[in-house]
Amino acid sequence: MPIPNHDVAAIFSKVADLLEIKGENPFRVRAYREAARTVSGLSQSVADLLKEGRDLTELPGIGKDLAGKIEEIVTTGRLTLLEDLTQQIPGELTELMKVAGLGAKRVARMYQELNIRSLDDLRQAAEQGRLAELEGFGDKTQTKILEEVKRLRRDQTHRTLLAIAAQYAQPLMDHLGKAKGVKDLIIAGSYRRRRETVHDLDILATCKRGSTVMDHFVKYDEVKEVVSHGKTRSTVLLRSGFQVDLRVVPQVSYGAALVYFTGSKPHNIAIRKRAVRKKLKINEYGVFRGNGRIAGRTEEEVYDTLGLPWIPPDLRENRGEVEAAEQGTLPTLVELGDIQGDLHVHTNYTDGRHTIEQMARAAQKRGYKYLAIADHSQRITVAHGLMPKALREQIEQIDRLNDRLKGFVVLKAIEVDILADGRLDLPDEVLKELDLRVCSIHSKFNLSRTEQTERVLRAMDNPYFNILAHPTGRLIGERDAYDLDMERIMEHAAANGCYLELNAHPERLDLDDNHCRMAKNKGLKVVVSTDAHRMDDLAYMVYGVGQARRGWLEADDVLNSRNLKDLRTLLRR
Repeated sequence: MPIPNHDVAAIFSKVADLLEIKGENPFRVRAYREAARTVSGLSQSVADLLKEGRDLTELPGIGKDLAGKIEEIVTTGRLTLLEDLTQQIPGELTELMKVAGLGAKRVARMYQELNIRSLDDLRQAAEQGRLAELEGFGDKTQTKILEEVKRLRRDQTHRTLLAIAAQYAQPLMDHLGKAKGVKDLIIAGSYRRRRETVHDLDILATCKRGSTVMDHFVKYDEVKEVVSHGKTRSTVLLRSGFQVDLRVVPQVSYGAALVYFTGSKPHNIAIRKRAVRKKLKINEYGVFRGNGRIAGRTEEEVYDTLGLPWIPPDLRENRGEVEAAEQGTLPTLVELGDIQGDLHVHTNYTDGRHTIEQMARAAQKRGYKYLAIADHSQRITVAHGLMPKALREQIEQIDRLNDRLKGFVVLKAIEVDILADGRLDLPDEVLKELDLRVCSIHSKFNLSRTEQTERVLRAMDNPYFNILAHPTGRLIGERDAYDLDMERIMEHAAANGCYLELNAHPERLDLDDNHCRMAKNKGLKVVVSTDAHRMDDLAYMVYGVGQARRGWLEADDVLNSRNLKDLRTLLRR
């Protein structure tokens, strides 16, 4: 298997962290961070690009030296530079930089003065009060660091982001599909239910007699350890540490096994109870009346014996889906093909990679009818946020581009910051020139629940507020959501003609599925947008739609499933 882009990017990120801890040239550090971002955002693996003979220096931010290092990683699975760095300073120090409030300089000081090398060392030092003794730390900083370490430990449950799991899953499925005698092949478990993170991969297969799929599985070149190897079940650990289970089941039991191993456990318990009431028994082998199997070949067959229609995997969490199926009220879930456009993307005007036209052409290739350019506003200086003059120049450029485009419209927008007092970061006379405004919080995450909620409500009172972007601010496994009264915010949005974004970036997926369903129940439409910073990021829409489906959203619940005329009407306040 080609080494996944995620693994290449992780090596570059670690190099950048270690160089920064060492106090190396910041331009060199930034080059490795940029390379990591470039590689992680590619839709095609760098290994495949090399195999095709592509020149990697054509990629943004990749020069001859970095291209050579990518080739070294792809070819050998290692990077000499990283090995040299970890001989000089402990590689575990990079874990400390995940702690909010700890930059490279602080990590270096803690290592040099307190010999702190790991999160456990850091926790012990904080609990013993030794951190507060360092100049520039103090008791408050020590308390915050200890809380953050505990949060990181709590979140480190060896779960992998869905999008990263997909980088391992698809090549493996391609490999298994080439084995002799394979018929059906599918990934079950939380991956099939489109959960935002997955613990491992559960693969089910049906095969012809004499199939070599199990031998093919354990000989996969990314396998680090074969945990077990049997005729009907094998388990391996990949080099990344990701666990994969493969089960071969009889064709007659395939549907029952797929229901069982897709889960969730609460859903399976709910349908087993229903089976008992019908004097049936259901397990991974089939549905039985007495000793006789009466169903099991397909999922539809299994659900039908229970008096239910097929329930989409996205809904199988025992959150009312069985009752809805019984009552005939299951939603017709939104699909990727329902999306007409993306309402939150960035360009090289601020911190994006590509031009307005490049982003527009890429969106048009995806079959979209419109795209909103929503670069950052002036307050986000680190992203070169737009001052009013620069925004007006962008508006003029978009107008000129729209004159040349056919069957596609670029919408003029801005991702405008919500300031701490609820004001928007640009004056109304500028905001009114735009087609829509995407409003977001990028600072003061630690306000109280009341203060943070009032901040958003005041912003929504501005007549030029349209969409609340990444509403809770969470980064999965990295940063908790800030404290908000989401029910009040949704009610205020619905009353004022505003909308909430489901940010489809795999590290955000914000709104979460529960908040999506809350919005649906309150009659508040949701915008599924990618927050794309490069053309390839537009592909994140699939993860946003998956999250929307888990939240029971139908096409009518999603604002950007509308055609442009209807969209403009709904955006008008």
